Amino acid sequence: MARQKGLMKYVRTIGDVRHFKIKGQKGFFAGMVGGPTAEQIKTAPEFERTRENMNEFGGCARAGKSVRTALSSLMSKMADSKVTGRLTSVMKKINLEDGTEARGYRKVEISTQRTYLLGFEFNKGISLSTVFNAPYDVEHTAGRDSADFIVAPFNPVDLIASPIGATHFRLVNALAVVSDFVYNATTGTYDPDDIVNNELNIVEYSAYIPLNTDYAGGTLTATLPGTPILGANVTVIQCIGIEFFQEVNGTYYTLNSGNSLRIEDAF
Repeated sequence: MARQKGLMKYVRTIGDVRHFKIKGQKGFFAGMVGGPTAEQIKTAPEFERTRENMNEFGGCARAGKSVRTALSSLMSKMADSKVTGRLTSVMKKINLEDGTEARGYRKVEISTQRTYLLGFEFNKGISLSTVFNAPYDVEHTAGRDSADFIVAPFNPVDLIASPIGATHFRLVNALAVVSDFVYNATTGTYDPDDIVNNELNIVEYSAYIPLNTDYAGGTLTATLPGTPILGANVTVIQCIGIEFFQEVNGTYYTLNSGNSLRIEDAF
């Protein structure tokens, strides 16, 4: 692949050479125009496997998007720029486990493969365990509509790696309901098996906790709104996290560094 180093910066095609940017990389790149046409990919027998892969990839992307949508209020401050691709990759691993449907139409059956989600860090560069080392536990009700984040007493100075300028922190307990996704032959897309409860969510925050004082411990409870009836075809994802603040004259300002969110349980 060619790479431009001079002053000329342009994109698209000149003759048989196309020019483009690559996200996350500096400079402009160039490559020869070529490859199959869109019509060939859609209809040619030799691209049947490609169509199958594209179809399932679309379903995995939709499943991952449901997770991000349910937790949308946290994504801007807790997730990295590649979280979409990383979540889709997890969903693809789940998709490959389905042995009931034909290739190209396999389900994204999260409910039977929940362990793939455990430990997922929304910001790969800041794992929860690198900033929050206090003793804690999580529990959920039998009906799966409520879950606790239980933190024992601890000294933040010893067990929290806070960013420069932080004076306080808040703990986060979030629940997100994500349905299994199945192929819909009528629409030609993957749809949630439980459209009513898919993306149902709740996010709960602790009070602002000072970093320079012993924390007495507490339980942060998150309960899904309404009285949802959750079937076997949905998964409740429990995410726990921490976000940092700087207090100035009674006002708490969110810091852009150090914040972290992880999938702690899936049930």
